[in-house]
Amino acid sequence: MFFTDVAILIVTAAILAAVYFFAFCYRGASWPKSIVKTLSVLLLAVAGYLGGAEDLLILALGLSTIGDYLLSRDSEGQFLVGVAAFASAHIAYVALFLTTSGAGLHRLSQTDLFIVAGLALFGLFMMSALYRKAGDLRIAVCIYVPVILSMGVAALMMPGGYLGVVVAAFLFMVSDSVLASEMFLLREDHPLRRITPFAVWSTYWLAQAGFLLAYPVNL
Repeated sequence: MFFTDVAILIVTAAILAAVYFFAFCYRGASWPKSIVKTLSVLLLAVAGYLGGAEDLLILALGLSTIGDYLLSRDSEGQFLVGVAAFASAHIAYVALFLTTSGAGLHRLSQTDLFIVAGLALFGLFMMSALYRKAGDLRIAVCIYVPVILSMGVAALMMPGGYLGVVVAAFLFMVSDSVLASEMFLLREDHPLRRITPFAVWSTYWLAQAGFLLAYPVNL
């Protein structure tokens, strides 16, 4: 069976993501962890580039790759730059979604408006909790909350044929919400910490892969 370079890159990225899930996501910082994590998304960006994906999609995946590396190094300074990289990636996704043909406010149904209202309330709750618990990082993480929620709202404005984008956007929001809770809201001995690393990584990587596959790519 013949596989294109793009398909091989996506499969390799998926294998690396699985390796990270089973061997690294719950462990402390290390170079092998950083390399595996970074490559699992970088290869998606390269696959998008070779497959003729939208420029904004490639940009978002590239910025996410930078964020993945920086957040994997377990340094406060690098964490802040990593958050900025991910915020920039979300903005690129918002621009991608809203410039897709047929996207716009007119796509929001009454149900969508209820979802938007729910996201707004959830965002206010998270910002309030994080402001109280995130210490010196409170401003950065509070700014990040509306940025990622805006990506979810933009996804709801997509045409019906892009349901995969909506699913991926909400997976991304789940990942970031669990990560923020793990880092700042859950006590060190909380039993949920046994599963949060697995939830964060699985929802995050599936979201990135979902974005790539939701748009036309020459496999």
